[in-house]
Amino acid sequence: MIEFALLLLLVGIGPALLAEALLARYEVLAYTAGWRTPTTALPLRMPYARGADADRPPDAYLVYLDGIGKRRFQDTRDGGQLVDSLIGKAPELRVLGQIQPYSPLAHPLADRPVWTWLRRRIGLVLFLHNVMQIFVAADRRYRPLYNRAVGSQIAAQLQLAGYRPASGIPVVLLSYSGGAQVATGAVNELWSQLRCPLWLTTIGGFCNGANDISHAQHVYRLTAASDWIERAGMWIFPQRWRLVRWSGWNRAARGGKITVHSLDPATHVGPRSYISPQARLSDGRSHLDRTADTVIALIREGLRTSAEPEDPLATQS
Repeated sequence: MIEFALLLLLVGIGPALLAEALLARYEVLAYTAGWRTPTTALPLRMPYARGADADRPPDAYLVYLDGIGKRRFQDTRDGGQLVDSLIGKAPELRVLGQIQPYSPLAHPLADRPVWTWLRRRIGLVLFLHNVMQIFVAADRRYRPLYNRAVGSQIAAQLQLAGYRPASGIPVVLLSYSGGAQVATGAVNELWSQLRCPLWLTTIGGFCNGANDISHAQHVYRLTAASDWIERAGMWIFPQRWRLVRWSGWNRAARGGKITVHSLDPATHVGPRSYISPQARLSDGRSHLDRTADTVIALIREGLRTSAEPEDPLATQS
C-alpha cells in the first residue's frame, strides 16, 4: 500500500517537477538575453522601504529575502511578522521586504494569471517553482547570471529607497531558508554597484556555499540543532563540506568571517519555527521575538564596532 501511494505521488508531481525544471531556467535566460526587462515599480501606495524616516540617513539598510513561500511583493505571513517585529524594535533601520529572490525579472508569481490558476488547483506548484529557482541559482551554469540579475534587483530597490552608493551606510542581507542562496550570490553585484559595507545574516540558511562572499564583512549564521532542512543543504552540496577548502563558504569560514548563533530549540518550519509567535522560551519570549532580538543585537554590535576608532598603536605595529 505504501509503495502504491508513493507511485501515485510520483506520477502526480513528476510532470510538474519536469515542467518546473525547464521553466525555472527560462526566466534567467530571458533576463540575460534582454528579452524581458526586470520591473522596479511596486504596487500603488507600497513604499520602497519602511522604518527609519526618509529625511535622514538610517543607521543601516536591511534587505529581507524571504523563504520559498514568497509569491508577491508583500512577505509571507511569517516573514511579514518578522519584518514588522524588526521595524518595531529597531526604528533606526530602513527595511526592504519587496525583493523577489526567486524571480530574476522581479516578477511576483501572484501577478501571473497562469500561476494564480494553477495555485487554486495545485498549490504545490508554487513551492516547486521557488524550490527549482534555488537549484537554478545554485547551478554552476546559471549561477553567475542569476546572481547578477537578483543582485541588480536588490541594488535598484535600495537606490529607490534612498541608498546612495559609496555612502558608507551598511547593507544587511537578512535571509530565511532558500533566501540564503540568493543573498550569498548577490554580494559581488551589490559591492560592484553600491560599494557598500555588507553584512549577511542567515536564518536556517539553505545555500550551496559556492558563491564568493569575500566582499561581505561578516556572515552570521542563525541555526538550530533541529533544523533538518538547513542540514540537508550542508549534506547535498559538496561546497559546504569542510574538505572542499576552496569553496567561497569555506574560505570565509577559515578567514573568521562566519559566526554561528544557536536558536535552539527552534525548527525550520512549523509551530516551533524560528519566527513562530506562539512558541515560547523559558524567559517568556516567543521564538519570533528571540530571532528579531538576535538580528537587531548583531546589527547594533556591528555598527558599534565599525564606529570605534582604530587603535593608533595597532596601525603602527
